[in-house]
Order: sequence, then C-alpha cells, then structure tokens
Amino acid sequence: MSDGNTMFRLDDRIALVTGGAGIVGRHIVEALAEAGATVWVASRDEARCAGIAAQLAGRGLNAASAACDFTDEAAIKALRDKILRRHGRLDILFNNAVARAGGDLRHSTLDEWEQTMKLNSSGLFLASRILSEPMQEARSGSIVNIASIYGVVGPDFSIYEGTEMTNPAYYAFAKGGMINFTRYLASYLGPYNVRVNCLSPGGFISEGQDERFRKAYARRTLLGRMAVGEDIRGPAVFLASDASRYITGQNIMVDGGWTAI
Repeated sequence: MSDGNTMFRLDDRIALVTGGAGIVGRHIVEALAEAGATVWVASRDEARCAGIAAQLAGRGLNAASAACDFTDEAAIKALRDKILRRHGRLDILFNNAVARAGGDLRHSTLDEWEQTMKLNSSGLFLASRILSEPMQEARSGSIVNIASIYGVVGPDFSIYEGTEMTNPAYYAFAKGGMINFTRYLASYLGPYNVRVNCLSPGGFISEGQDERFRKAYARRTLLGRMAVGEDIRGPAVFLASDASRYITGQNIMVDGGWTAI
C-alpha cells in the first residue's frame, strides 16, 4: 500500500506546462517542481519562461524552458521531440496557454474571435493530440486542462460595474468547450491508462486590478475573497500525481464557492 504522502510526490516525472509564465501557470510550474517533477515551462515568450526556469534552478529544483507557439503544429512536434530526446518520456501535461482579445458581445469583432480560437480551440486540440502520443506509447500519463468558472456558469456582469473591465465574449465558448473536450480526451485515452481532468478556477488577484472589481468579486464568493496563486497549487499537484490515480474525466472547481450558489 502506498504511503499517503508519497502519493503526492512527482519525483522522476517529466511535466510540461503551456503558458507556464502566466499568472496561473507560474504557480503550477513551481508546485510541480517542488513536488519533485522536472518541469518544462513553455510559451511564445521565451525570456519569461527562461526567467522562471532559472529561478527554480536557483532553488535546486529541476526546470527547463522552451519557446513554443501552440498554434503551430510543427512547433509543438519539435518541442515534443526535444523533451523526448532529453528525457525519453513525457508524464504530465498542463494545457494552460490562453489567448485574449476583444470585449463583451457588443465590443468583439470576428477577427478577435477567430484570433483567440486559434489558440484556445485549435491549439488545445493540437497540444492534446501531439503531446499525448508518448503517453499513449508508455501507457501512462496525466493531462490537466485549465478552464474556468465561466465554462460552467454564465458571467455576473454586475461585478464589473463602475470599472473598465468586462467578461469577454470568447471566454465562455472556449472554456466550456475545453471542459467537454476533457471528457472526450478521458474517454479516448482511458484505454491507454492516460488520465485527463480539468481545473476550473475562479478569478485571481493580479497586479493593476480595479479595487472596485476585487471587492465586488469577493462579496460574490462564499469564502469572501479572490484566488491567489497558492490556491491552485494543491489541486494541480493532486491531479498530476498518483493521489488521483482513479480520477479521470472530471472538472474540479477551484472557485471559493462561486458556483455553489
């Protein structure tokens, strides 16, 4: 029988986090590395990814960085092959990269819609197909998709009143699609012993946010606050590790109770 603590360890695992330099991604990267994984930080912003990998390496953790456009099939294949040449396998994939453009329904253009879907839809498909191939061959792996509360419920536009913020039109479509695509992937990859799950966070505190928005958001949650980076770390390690070995096809809410009422 496995020790309860060791089930959460990721020693000798190779992980890739797309969009790993972002607000959420950097915390996932750090959590996986602290749990023992060798983590690849990848996005189009090579400098930011390299900076995060260097910080982790400075702490004695195992991390590497790579520039990758996740809308480019050839680039994803090249990254997969680079990881396989160095490590011989890929055990964990976090689909966290996201493209942002446009405003609400009235203030979004078709070009902005299509621009976001190139990554949020097509990029998700490409990364999942290409990067799951070595997992299928190894008959082992864990894929975690980072969705949102707004893939499950409609937006509460009242929390944006008095601010210049809004909920963009593309977001519900992209994140709702991701959640059901998670179920598709879990069904398809289950026979290969590859698990696929989803985390749906609520809003995160970030630099420069309007204080009026923060207060309105906090009032709307059962725990009375927005999320901080530490709130995603435990769920991320749980789904990546053997602690969730019998969980697949699920969407776990990390939202302070937002969707409970």
